[in-house]
Amino acid sequence: MSKLYILATPIGNLGDISLRALEVLKQVSAVAAEDTRVTSKLLLHYEIKKPLFAYSYQIDSPKNKRLFDLLRDGQDVALVTDAGTPGISDPGGKIIERVLKELGDTVQIVPIPGSNAALAALSISGLPTDKFLFLGFPPHKKGRQKFFQEVAGSLHTVVFYESPHRILKTMKELASNPELSGLPLMIGRELTKKFESIYRGTAQEILEKYGNELERGELVLVVGK
Repeated sequence: MSKLYILATPIGNLGDISLRALEVLKQVSAVAAEDTRVTSKLLLHYEIKKPLFAYSYQIDSPKNKRLFDLLRDGQDVALVTDAGTPGISDPGGKIIERVLKELGDTVQIVPIPGSNAALAALSISGLPTDKFLFLGFPPHKKGRQKFFQEVAGSLHTVVFYESPHRILKTMKELASNPELSGLPLMIGRELTKKFESIYRGTAQEILEKYGNELERGELVLVVGK
């Protein structure tokens, strides 16, 4: 039986990869990556030489044939995303779904846990963590109002991601929403990286203090109740 390892990689600091993940990368027949340029840097850093190829989020893309062929041939493959855990707010989940559908019991899917930006931010938020709601990324356009209604309506701490290109738009929406404007907010920017920054306050307070500084790097927002 072949194995497909769903392998978490660092979200920034390369030292955050687990010993188990490194052992798996050394043992598999090949590594399927979201972007081979990103993953090649990780493999080079740890002096791991393995066949490396890109998969596509377009599930029927010819790019994915190699992955399925290797698994059918009984080979073990590690599936990685650019940063963090594949399948968590990540289209890599579609790959896993298709493997289960097409190859079924002939493939064992094995999690290799590790870095996750949402949990890293939540762990230092100082907000209740016994229950929380994770919402991924807000929609770009359609469904955006519904998204923030869900944030406002949650009885528990809410965690979601945002890109630097849309963070100011999101912050203004939080600050102008009567149900959200007064809630405690923590933003983690560039977590585990050289310019890691943590911001705390209400949406308006963070906007006034830090403004355009937010527009650099990947962001995780944690909204309290």
